[in-house]
Order: sequence, then structure tokens, then C-alpha cells
Amino acid sequence: MGSAGSPEQTPLVDAAAPRPVTATGVVHAGRIFDLRSDDVDLGAGGQVTREYLDHPGAVAVVVLDEDERVLLLRQYRHPVRRELWEPPAGLLDVDGEDARTAAARELAEETDLRADRWDVLVDYYTTPGGSNEALRVFLARDLSPVPEDERHAREAEELDMELRWVSLEDAVAAVLAGEVHNPSAVVGLLAAAASRAGGWASLRPADAPWPERRGG
Repeated sequence: MGSAGSPEQTPLVDAAAPRPVTATGVVHAGRIFDLRSDDVDLGAGGQVTREYLDHPGAVAVVVLDEDERVLLLRQYRHPVRRELWEPPAGLLDVDGEDARTAAARELAEETDLRADRWDVLVDYYTTPGGSNEALRVFLARDLSPVPEDERHAREAEELDMELRWVSLEDAVAAVLAGEVHNPSAVVGLLAAAASRAGGWASLRPADAPWPERRGG
């Protein structure tokens, strides 16, 4: 609350506040996302041109087993020329697909696992200065294997992915030591540690509203 006689502070909640777009166009149409250019009217701030990636959004999954170990994958990421330790993740590139359904598909395809318990752990924008990509991180528990005859045939970067179970404490320590850099790993692992410390009270239902998702 603000002090007596002072204006109320702005709530600590990100708010939708679109500015008028006076012109827009696609600079480059990509396979997964486009590079767009918008002329934006900022009112008193004048007009600016902003280029950004128009992204469908994505999901990631912090997978936690009965021993409170998390499952991380080592995957090559060409833009940074590194193999990164990451949680299972994937694009929301099917129009209208439920985010939890997409997350369950990625979990099965990348790890041969299913989960009976799903919660929303945290939502974030990956790079809001240059992309509209919104990402939802789920917490998946109560795990079981996908039957052999239903397993996904991996390809491309997925072919040689290493899977490793790591204690949540060790995973968080790797993040804080600057050894793990994937944003979903950094955000998801720290969120999981904070939520567990609070008795998981911060978890939201798997179908919690997600207005930040493009078209959501």
C-alpha cells in the first residue's frame, strides 16, 4: 500500500499495454518464426521502428522423479555453438493446441516418459527485447515409461542427446555457478527449487490461464 497522501504504486504485475502500430511487414519469412518490422506510435515518445522475431511460443518440462531428481538433456544449439543441458521442450507450432498436451508430447518424444501429474511452474518471455516468444514451464511428476512400440523415432539434433538424472540441488548449483545457460533450465530449475521450499504452494493448475501466449 502507498503511504497516506501519496499515490498508489503501480501493481507488480506485467500489464498488456499495446501501442498503435502504424505500419508492419515481414522482413524475412522463416521456417519456424518470421522477422517482422513494426512502426510503433509511442505517443509523447514519438514513433519508432522495431524489428523482432514473431514466434509461436513454446513449452518446457521440469521432470521430477520420486527421489526429487530432475531430468536434463544435452542438446546441440547451433546459434551459440554449444551443447546445452536443458529440460524437455518444444514449440507450440500446432494452431490451438493445448499447452499441456504439447508438453506431454515433447516429454514422450524426447525422454520416453509419461507423467500423470502436471502443474504450471512458471511463465516467462524468453527475449522480450527482440522476440514475442512466450514460454510456459510445467512441472511433471508421477512418471511411467512409454511402451516400446509407441516410442518416437528421434532425428536431427535429437539423435545423440544424452539424458541425465540430477538432484534438484545439484542442478540449481550448476545454474548458480554459471555452468548451465539454457533459459528454460535456469528459470525452471530455480522456480522448482523456490516452489519446493514453499511446499509447492505456488504451483498452478495445468490449464491455468496464459494470456501472454500469442493468440492466447
